[in-house]
Amino acid sequence: MTTGFNAECLRAALRQAVAGKSIVGCVVAVSYGADAIHVEAAGLADREARMPMTGEAVFRLASLTKAVIGVLALTMVEHGEIDLADPVTRWLPWFSPVRPGGEQGKILVADLLTHRSGLGYGFNEPRGGPYRAAGISDGLDSSGLTLEQNMRRLAAIPLLDDPGTRWRYSLSTDLLGLLLEVAARRPLGDLVAERILRPLGMDRTAFIAASGQALVTPYADGPETPVRMAKAHAVAMGAGEIRFSPGRAYDASAFPSGGTGLVGTATDYVRFLDAIRRGGNGILSAAMARRFATDALDGEDIGFSGSGMGWGMGAAIMRDPAATGSPLSAGSWLWGGVYGNSYWVDPVRQIAVVALTNTALAGMTGTFPDEIKRAVYAGLEP
Repeated sequence: MTTGFNAECLRAALRQAVAGKSIVGCVVAVSYGADAIHVEAAGLADREARMPMTGEAVFRLASLTKAVIGVLALTMVEHGEIDLADPVTRWLPWFSPVRPGGEQGKILVADLLTHRSGLGYGFNEPRGGPYRAAGISDGLDSSGLTLEQNMRRLAAIPLLDDPGTRWRYSLSTDLLGLLLEVAARRPLGDLVAERILRPLGMDRTAFIAASGQALVTPYADGPETPVRMAKAHAVAMGAGEIRFSPGRAYDASAFPSGGTGLVGTATDYVRFLDAIRRGGNGILSAAMARRFATDALDGEDIGFSGSGMGWGMGAAIMRDPAATGSPLSAGSWLWGGVYGNSYWVDPVRQIAVVALTNTALAGMTGTFPDEIKRAVYAGLEP
């Protein structure tokens, strides 16, 4: 059981990351034990303006959004508004893409939460792939589309797998967001605010930055030091590339991407993580909070960070820490975001941690996340 936290190792790790110029700036929030939250900031929010990073800096959260939408969906399951066994066509009759064999595919709400829908992401395909050719947005660019328009384009593309058969990271959470809007007859941003953000006091988190609210300046990995992102910026990842439009976070006309769209602070986000760690904290029942953080893949490995990882209802689940070389306990849940963010929750050690940076992709996939994990565990007092 964790009774305290010594932040010196964490401070040293942050200083080293900034001094080594792999990360421009970062904020780490650690929630531990019964009540305490510790926040550390380092580096610069804007390198060219020499603006220091602060603990309340607002970041583009990218795929950290997925856990929030997963929890939102489970609140609606608990209220009887949707069911995990509902076919997507109950709520979106027009969303019926064909399976690889040519027949119509039946995607369930549970398939969207567990990324077993048969859908994919454009950034995971090479140039000229079907998603790119159809102009489908991954939710990070300025597409000019509405959420429904984007999902209708997606519906026209054949599925990559039969639904329910294989985990594949995908636009499932964007489609889930649209389904929740239709089922609740409420805009997704309003649903998130009413059911999660306001009850938890997350007053600096939203799909669109508040008027006058300054976000950290985003940077991308460069040949020697990170480079300031342009209005439209592509970063190679996997077989394809991530297409960023940083200004999207200020654009009130941009659709609310359930997979990548939120902006917020480290303190806000660790409150969300802690609410689920503590058994729902009034947002979900303890049973449903456990279900969110329980592996749902029947032994299938998602292939993230080596092996030993499954998936729950909105986050990766650590099955075998030894297989991944991780200090996390078995049963921990975690994920990251391509703007340079990561989080994890270790229920055994009673901690929740979020590490937000303004540097993609080093803040998510470089040595930085591993160094932060080691530093946090070194600071835990038994």
